[in-house]
Amino acid sequence: MDVRTLCLAVLSKGEATGYEIKKAFEEGPFAHFQRASFGSIYPALSRLLAEGLVEAHAMEQDGRPDKKMYRLTAQGQATFHAALTVDPEPDQFRSDLLFLLFFACHLPPARAATLLDAATASYRGHVARVSGIKAEREAVSNATGQPLDPGREFVAGFGITLYQAAADYLDANRDALLADLQGHAEAAE
Repeated sequence: MDVRTLCLAVLSKGEATGYEIKKAFEEGPFAHFQRASFGSIYPALSRLLAEGLVEAHAMEQDGRPDKKMYRLTAQGQATFHAALTVDPEPDQFRSDLLFLLFFACHLPPARAATLLDAATASYRGHVARVSGIKAEREAVSNATGQPLDPGREFVAGFGITLYQAAADYLDANRDALLADLQGHAEAAE
Protein backbone atom coordinates (compact mmCIF):
# COMPACT_ATOMS: atom_id res chain seq x y z
CA MET A 1 0.00 0.00 0.00
CA ASP A 2 1.44 3.38 -0.91
CA VAL A 3 2.01 6.11 1.67
CA ARG A 4 -0.50 8.38 -0.04
CA THR A 5 -3.28 5.85 0.64
CA LEU A 6 -1.99 5.26 4.18
CA CYS A 7 -2.27 9.01 4.89
CA LEU A 8 -5.81 9.08 3.49
CA ALA A 9 -6.68 6.11 5.72
CA VAL A 10 -5.50 7.84 8.90
CA LEU A 11 -7.27 11.05 7.93
CA SER A 12 -10.50 9.10 7.28
CA LYS A 13 -10.67 8.74 11.08
CA GLY A 14 -10.43 12.52 11.59
CA GLU A 15 -8.05 15.42 11.17
CA ALA A 16 -4.44 14.95 12.21
CA THR A 17 -0.98 16.46 12.00
CA GLY A 18 1.83 14.78 10.10
CA TYR A 19 3.29 13.80 13.46
CA GLU A 20 0.00 12.18 14.53
CA ILE A 21 -0.13 10.28 11.26
CA LYS A 22 3.40 9.00 11.91
CA LYS A 23 2.41 7.95 15.45
CA ALA A 24 -0.47 5.89 14.03
CA PHE A 25 2.18 3.76 12.32
CA GLU A 26 4.59 3.67 15.26
CA GLU A 27 2.28 3.12 18.23
CA GLY A 28 -1.27 3.26 16.93
CA PRO A 29 -3.63 0.83 15.28
CA PHE A 30 -1.43 0.31 12.21
CA ALA A 31 1.87 -0.31 14.01
CA HIS A 32 1.76 -4.08 13.57
CA PHE A 33 1.14 -4.23 9.85
CA GLN A 34 2.17 -1.01 8.08
CA ARG A 35 5.13 1.37 8.13
CA ALA A 36 5.40 5.00 7.08
CA SER A 37 8.29 7.36 7.79
CA PHE A 38 8.36 11.14 8.19
CA GLY A 39 10.41 11.21 5.01
CA SER A 40 7.52 9.70 3.08
CA ILE A 41 4.52 11.12 4.98
CA TYR A 42 5.21 14.81 4.44
CA PRO A 43 5.84 14.53 0.67
CA ALA A 44 2.64 12.45 0.40
CA LEU A 45 0.69 15.09 2.34
CA SER A 46 2.07 17.80 0.04
CA ARG A 47 0.92 15.84 -3.02
CA LEU A 48 -2.50 15.18 -1.46
CA LEU A 49 -2.84 18.89 -0.70
CA ALA A 50 -1.87 19.85 -4.26
CA GLU A 51 -4.38 17.32 -5.65
CA GLY A 52 -7.17 18.72 -3.48
CA LEU A 53 -7.61 15.45 -1.59
CA VAL A 54 -6.78 17.03 1.77
CA GLU A 55 -6.91 20.53 3.14
CA ALA A 56 -4.80 22.01 5.90
CA HIS A 57 -5.19 24.70 8.51
CA ALA A 58 -2.95 26.05 11.24
CA MET A 59 -3.85 25.29 14.84
CA GLU A 60 -2.52 27.75 17.39
CA GLN A 61 -0.64 26.45 20.42
CA ASP A 62 0.29 28.42 23.50
CA GLY A 63 4.01 29.18 23.56
CA ARG A 64 4.74 26.86 20.65
CA PRO A 65 4.64 27.15 16.88
CA ASP A 66 1.29 26.54 15.20
CA LYS A 67 0.75 23.00 14.07
CA LYS A 68 -0.58 22.11 10.64
CA MET A 69 -3.77 20.05 10.79
CA TYR A 70 -4.82 17.99 7.76
CA ARG A 71 -8.28 16.70 6.96
CA LEU A 72 -9.86 14.89 4.04
CA THR A 73 -11.91 16.72 1.46
CA ALA A 74 -14.94 15.05 -0.12
CA GLN A 75 -12.72 14.16 -3.08
CA GLY A 76 -10.14 12.71 -0.66
CA GLN A 77 -12.82 10.58 0.99
CA ALA A 78 -13.93 9.29 -2.43
CA THR A 79 -10.32 8.56 -3.40
CA PHE A 80 -9.80 6.65 -0.15
CA HIS A 81 -12.96 4.60 -0.71
CA ALA A 82 -11.81 3.82 -4.27
CA ALA A 83 -8.42 2.69 -2.92
CA LEU A 84 -10.21 0.19 -0.68
CA THR A 85 -11.61 -1.55 -3.77
CA VAL A 86 -8.15 -2.31 -5.23
CA ASP A 87 -6.92 -5.85 -4.61
CA PRO A 88 -4.00 -5.88 -2.16
CA GLU A 89 -0.52 -6.95 -3.11
CA PRO A 90 0.60 -10.26 -1.56
CA ASP A 91 1.72 -9.81 2.04
CA GLN A 92 5.45 -9.52 2.56
CA PHE A 93 6.88 -10.71 5.82
CA ARG A 94 10.17 -9.14 6.84
CA SER A 95 11.96 -10.24 9.96
CA ASP A 96 15.45 -9.45 11.15
CA LEU A 97 15.09 -12.37 13.57
CA LEU A 98 14.38 -14.87 10.80
CA PHE A 99 17.24 -13.47 8.73
CA LEU A 100 19.63 -14.01 11.65
CA LEU A 101 18.24 -17.48 12.36
CA PHE A 102 18.61 -18.41 8.68
CA PHE A 103 22.33 -18.13 9.36
CA ALA A 104 22.12 -19.65 12.85
CA CYS A 105 24.88 -22.15 12.05
CA HIS A 106 27.25 -19.17 12.10
CA LEU A 107 26.07 -18.07 15.56
CA PRO A 108 27.16 -19.41 18.92
CA PRO A 109 24.28 -21.49 20.31
CA ALA A 110 24.05 -19.14 23.31
CA ARG A 111 23.46 -16.19 20.95
CA ALA A 112 20.73 -18.12 19.13
CA ALA A 113 19.12 -18.94 22.50
CA THR A 114 19.19 -15.27 23.47
CA LEU A 115 17.56 -14.29 20.16
CA LEU A 116 14.87 -16.96 20.48
CA ASP A 117 14.07 -16.09 24.10
CA ALA A 118 13.88 -12.36 23.38
CA ALA A 119 11.63 -12.92 20.36
CA THR A 120 9.33 -15.24 22.30
CA ALA A 121 9.01 -12.67 25.08
CA SER A 122 8.37 -9.92 22.54
CA TYR A 123 5.64 -11.92 20.76
CA ARG A 124 3.98 -12.77 24.07
CA GLY A 125 4.15 -9.09 25.00
CA HIS A 126 2.39 -8.19 21.75
CA VAL A 127 -0.31 -10.78 22.48
CA ALA A 128 -0.85 -9.31 25.95
CA ARG A 129 -0.86 -5.71 24.70
CA VAL A 130 -3.27 -6.27 21.80
CA SER A 131 -5.49 -8.50 23.95
CA GLY A 132 -5.60 -5.77 26.61
CA ILE A 133 -6.53 -3.10 24.08
CA LYS A 134 -9.20 -5.38 22.63
CA ALA A 135 -10.62 -6.05 26.11
CA GLU A 136 -10.70 -2.31 26.87
CA ARG A 137 -12.63 -1.62 23.66
CA GLU A 138 -15.08 -4.41 24.52
CA ALA A 139 -15.60 -2.99 28.03
CA VAL A 140 -16.27 0.49 26.62
CA SER A 141 -18.67 -1.00 24.08
CA ASN A 142 -20.52 -2.93 26.78
CA ALA A 143 -20.71 0.13 29.05
CA THR A 144 -21.84 2.57 26.35
CA GLY A 145 -23.78 0.33 24.02
CA GLN A 146 -21.63 1.64 21.18
CA PRO A 147 -20.92 -1.17 18.71
CA LEU A 148 -17.39 -2.35 18.07
CA ASP A 149 -15.79 -1.75 14.67
CA PRO A 150 -15.93 -5.25 13.13
CA GLY A 151 -12.92 -4.72 10.85
CA ARG A 152 -10.78 -3.42 13.69
CA GLU A 153 -11.77 -6.34 15.92
CA PHE A 154 -11.04 -8.83 13.14
CA VAL A 155 -7.57 -7.35 12.57
CA ALA A 156 -6.84 -7.37 16.32
CA GLY A 157 -7.84 -11.04 16.52
CA PHE A 158 -5.71 -11.84 13.48
CA GLY A 159 -2.72 -10.12 15.07
CA ILE A 160 -3.20 -11.94 18.38
CA THR A 161 -3.39 -15.26 16.52
CA LEU A 162 -0.21 -14.57 14.50
CA TYR A 163 1.83 -13.45 17.50
CA GLN A 164 0.58 -16.38 19.60
CA ALA A 165 1.41 -18.85 16.82
CA ALA A 166 4.91 -17.37 16.44
CA ALA A 167 5.57 -17.59 20.18
CA ASP A 168 4.23 -21.15 20.30
CA TYR A 169 6.42 -22.17 17.34
CA LEU A 170 9.54 -20.73 18.96
CA ASP A 171 8.72 -22.49 22.24
CA ALA A 172 8.05 -25.82 20.54
CA ASN A 173 11.17 -25.76 18.37
CA ARG A 174 13.72 -23.85 20.46
CA ASP A 175 15.42 -26.80 22.12
CA ALA A 176 15.69 -28.84 18.89
CA LEU A 177 17.29 -25.91 17.04
CA LEU A 178 19.74 -25.27 19.87
CA ALA A 179 20.68 -28.97 20.02
CA ASP A 180 21.26 -29.00 16.25
CA LEU A 181 23.38 -25.85 16.51
CA GLN A 182 25.40 -27.34 19.37
CA GLY A 183 26.02 -30.48 17.29
CA HIS A 184 27.01 -28.35 14.31
CA ALA A 185 29.42 -26.31 16.46
CA GLU A 186 31.02 -29.46 17.92
CA ALA A 187 31.41 -31.04 14.47
CA ALA A 188 33.12 -27.88 13.20
CA GLU A 189 35.77 -28.00 15.97
